[in-house]
Amino acid sequence: MINNIDKINLSQELRTVFGKVASDQRISADEGLILFKEADLGLLGTLANHVSRKKNGKQVCFIRNFHIEPTNICIYNCEFCSYSQRVSDIAWDFSPAEILTKVSEADSNVREVHITGGVHPHHDIHYYGKMIQDIKKLRPQIHVKAFSAIEIDYMIKKAELSFMEGLEILKQYGLDSIPGGGAEIFDEEIRAKICNDKTSTANWLEIHETAHNLGILSNATMLYGHLESYHHRIDHMLRLRDLQDRTAKFSSFIPLKFKNKNNSMSYLPEVSSIEDLKNYAVSRIFLDNFTHIKAYWPMVGKEITQLSLSFGVDDIDGTIENSTKIYSLAGAEDQNPSMTAGEFIQMVRQVNLIPVERDSKYNIIKVYDN
Repeated sequence: MINNIDKINLSQELRTVFGKVASDQRISADEGLILFKEADLGLLGTLANHVSRKKNGKQVCFIRNFHIEPTNICIYNCEFCSYSQRVSDIAWDFSPAEILTKVSEADSNVREVHITGGVHPHHDIHYYGKMIQDIKKLRPQIHVKAFSAIEIDYMIKKAELSFMEGLEILKQYGLDSIPGGGAEIFDEEIRAKICNDKTSTANWLEIHETAHNLGILSNATMLYGHLESYHHRIDHMLRLRDLQDRTAKFSSFIPLKFKNKNNSMSYLPEVSSIEDLKNYAVSRIFLDNFTHIKAYWPMVGKEITQLSLSFGVDDIDGTIENSTKIYSLAGAEDQNPSMTAGEFIQMVRQVNLIPVERDSKYNIIKVYDN
């Protein structure tokens, strides 16, 4: 179908965008909006898969990983958040010993620990740095992906350091990469409505760019399905694409769906699964300098994750080991998120794609091709 544009009934605007994607040309922000507003789901899937196959063939990757959420006590009060607490009966703040116990109890095959949580008012950069250092002493080979830009912003400012100085300290402690959390939506007006007191868009981008310049890889995210419009989504992805042009150090892009349970924005309905798939597809098409688009399965569920593999997604995250509560508290379908490697392999094979186990830097560990 990608080579038979003349046989498809399209508007002239969509025909132009289709032709550019089919010939591997970058599309503009306005053309991204056209895809969101005018393209049907079948067309989006066709275009997104064309891009994905060019970049990754038929391979779909996963990693053996687990999460640590050190605390849900947080100085911020984001409207969409179902996770953070000030101090209450359901707040937690794991001690360093408790965190090391979680690391020691994790499956021996895990390659990555993902650490993120609330922004605790009393923990400083050295508290978190020593946490990384102790984890590395206990399991020297594990990749530590830790602390969103929101957490990093607070701990560095608390230490009265520049972003460069603070990130250098964290790197010396053993930080390998940083997750993409806290990006939410970059449009400043929407951000003011949903997370007014949180790290600014400019600081989020500067922290990631500084990390990249220090050789620290990171992910990028976008929270969608709340007050934002298609224009805001494209603007968000454009800012990420521009930064990736400069650094090429974003490992993957992860669209994150707003879930409406147990938060101040529960009055908003969640967007449909069709919208999820559309968003994956446009992300894959628009972010031409990102190698990987990830579906975070604890957020959208296993079935939509499997469907997303037909809409440009090539990464389905990891085994998780029932170690995260962020989306469970927001009403995610799977309240105890965990998947075995065998389940990942089956999920991918059922849609005639090739499962691939990866490490945190997307080096291939094993191809399950038969």
